[in-house]
Amino acid sequence: MLFKMSVIVDQADLSLKYTAHYNEVKEELFESSSDILNAHRNKAFQNFVLQGIPTRKNENYKYTNLQLSFSPDFQFLHHKPGQKANKEELFRCDVPDLNTNLVYVLNGWFYKDSELNLPEGVIFDSLDKIAKERPELLAEYGSIALTDDDPLVALNTAFAKDGFFLYVPKGVVIEQPIQIINLLQNEKDSFSTQRNFVKVEEGGKARVLLCDHTLNLNQYLSNSVTEIFVGDNAEMEFYTLQNQHNKATNLNSVFVKQGRDSRATTHTASLHGGMVRNNLKFILDGENGEANMYGMAFMDRKQHVDNFTQVIHAKPHCVSNQLYKNVLDDQSSGAFSGRIHVVRDAQKTNAFQRNNNLLLTDEATMQTKPQLIIDADDVKCSHGATVGQIDEEALFYIRARGIEETKARLMMMNAFTHEVVNEINLKPLRDRIDELVDKRLKGELARCHDCAYQCDC
Repeated sequence: MLFKMSVIVDQADLSLKYTAHYNEVKEELFESSSDILNAHRNKAFQNFVLQGIPTRKNENYKYTNLQLSFSPDFQFLHHKPGQKANKEELFRCDVPDLNTNLVYVLNGWFYKDSELNLPEGVIFDSLDKIAKERPELLAEYGSIALTDDDPLVALNTAFAKDGFFLYVPKGVVIEQPIQIINLLQNEKDSFSTQRNFVKVEEGGKARVLLCDHTLNLNQYLSNSVTEIFVGDNAEMEFYTLQNQHNKATNLNSVFVKQGRDSRATTHTASLHGGMVRNNLKFILDGENGEANMYGMAFMDRKQHVDNFTQVIHAKPHCVSNQLYKNVLDDQSSGAFSGRIHVVRDAQKTNAFQRNNNLLLTDEATMQTKPQLIIDADDVKCSHGATVGQIDEEALFYIRARGIEETKARLMMMNAFTHEVVNEINLKPLRDRIDELVDKRLKGELARCHDCAYQCDC
């Protein structure tokens, strides 16, 4: 069922339009959802009312203008579509030679049309279903994605209905990676809300690959929130591959909380998209934890990508690494804000952050803001950022060996990004990303070569 906003408001008051829509559909949201999700709705809504859609006056969003993204008269997809889509017919952009447990999420709703090869005790299903049938597994829901910190998280929590849910019991290792094809497709411009929840118990291990795509040329705004809880001595790898068209806005917030001796890694590759905002927050809440955050983006035309990261070192003897690289062409723009906070008594902390950016034209722009907040006195922390163009001397050196200029530039751009690609632990995925990066740099990724829909935007 589709709900269409019936309140027409001035463009300058976008927040009122969304609060009016919530009041319009609130009763239906509560009736069709679970108690555990409903318990957070009203507080989240009130926090959104207080904050509103973020503008550049909001310090955390000063480099990203979301007003145009929220302006269209969207249809809201609050109910699962009646028809069951066939992912084999709709979408064939898998990762060759990577044997995965494959499911898909369509417009924020979870679909599973085949049995998965998962160890005993692992639960991988619809968040809506688990919230209704096993609410005890969602006891930590909303505990790290705080609605008073970010209006986009507040809006997501107010409208949250479905997404994917993953539970890995104590000591269980999922050898076969989980791959989620995250699709947007509707007959009209649409606003989708997706809420995901991952819990890996003590000693567990999981690897998840999330692939974001659009299947037609309508305008989309996707607001997604993922909470990930990594137990003591557990390991979690979370890969995100973003490849949407220029009329799509992807608002993606990921929160990770780690226990003692745990290791968590996120890797975000933004290959295509009109407006991309990635919020990433890590909380190292146990001694000897390790957090790794890697990201790369390739923007052209008037595309925009903004990566906002926060790492809170709450306990001693923890390590965090951040490495983000952007290649910006044409009139594209990028932003990176990285914040490391070492709290009092979190001694023996090692925290490192680096952001490097390559501008291919004089019109491309980049804003970068690395930040350190250190309240402990026995730490090793560093941060750095660079923004520049291709080194003409190095280009001349390569061309002097008989290599044509265009190919020489591609070689230098590939070398620039390969440091990030090389951090992908799954070899088939690393090879596939290498291929996609090469195509993107050559301008060949305007459409996915295996997709049934030929989106040329």
